[in-house]
Amino acid sequence: MKGILICGHGSRDPEGVQGFKALVALLQKRYPERMVDYGFLEFSHPVYAAAVERMYLAGVREIIAVPAILFAGGHAKNDIPYEMNTLQSQYKDLTIKLGRHIGITPSILQLAKQLIEQAEATAPALDRKDACLLLVGRGTSDPDANSDVAKLTRMLGEGLGFGFSTTAFIGVTQPLLKDLLPVIEHLPYKRITALPVFLFTGVLLKKIYAQLDEFRTVSHKEIITTTSFECDELLLQTIDERIREVEEGNPDMNCQLCKYRTQILGFEDAVGSPQVGHHLAVKGILFEEDEKPGDRKTVFTKVKKILGI
Repeated sequence: MKGILICGHGSRDPEGVQGFKALVALLQKRYPERMVDYGFLEFSHPVYAAAVERMYLAGVREIIAVPAILFAGGHAKNDIPYEMNTLQSQYKDLTIKLGRHIGITPSILQLAKQLIEQAEATAPALDRKDACLLLVGRGTSDPDANSDVAKLTRMLGEGLGFGFSTTAFIGVTQPLLKDLLPVIEHLPYKRITALPVFLFTGVLLKKIYAQLDEFRTVSHKEIITTTSFECDELLLQTIDERIREVEEGNPDMNCQLCKYRTQILGFEDAVGSPQVGHHLAVKGILFEEDEKPGDRKTVFTKVKKILGI
């Protein structure tokens, strides 16, 4: 039997975990001839090892693992490959094939456009030349991943005709959202259209909204915000593409500017770093797995939850 493992990051926010599970449920309906399961890198249950074990016990002997990660930072380049390589070594008759992260695709660009249009529909009509597009990324220690957020900003800004477009981050790298907002305030644009680049809600996305709400109280500009990407058909199409790449034998990510393989200005010491995971201390520490996508709730499952078993 063949299976598909959707590799999530995990969240400290139960709403974020539920959003991810909703995506898995849609993929289960999309691929009824395969076992579609899921696991998390940190915070949430099941961890990857538990997901692979239950797939193996169900008879799966070939797994396509798809990282549900937007950009290729350390999670996509090191943590998830390390986990999959480790698990592969534990099952001699099981094949695990790792796909690419989600990245920037035509479908993702269309989804971002759709979210922007939905946000604009809630506000008075305004020529986009009078608006500033602000993309807000998570932020990582990998300049390659951060540059992809900036690339997405540029493609959307030019493609949709915004007067100006810029990128901020909620952590790790510069410019931070809280530092960039006062700068944008001095620019000659009437509106800030903010697009947080996140798959689902969570602690960081809510922090972004909170900072934008706080700035709204002192700003002279109109500020509108989009939702996260959620379980849109356009996101599902990109995951379809990642699965096809593995099946066709071409799942490689672009490593030309990877700080672990090429000497990148300012990150020279990272070249040749061993591929190891760094989330051992926070694997599944917050949430037990209450229910799996597609499971039917019964009296028995309710009793198990009450008893904590």
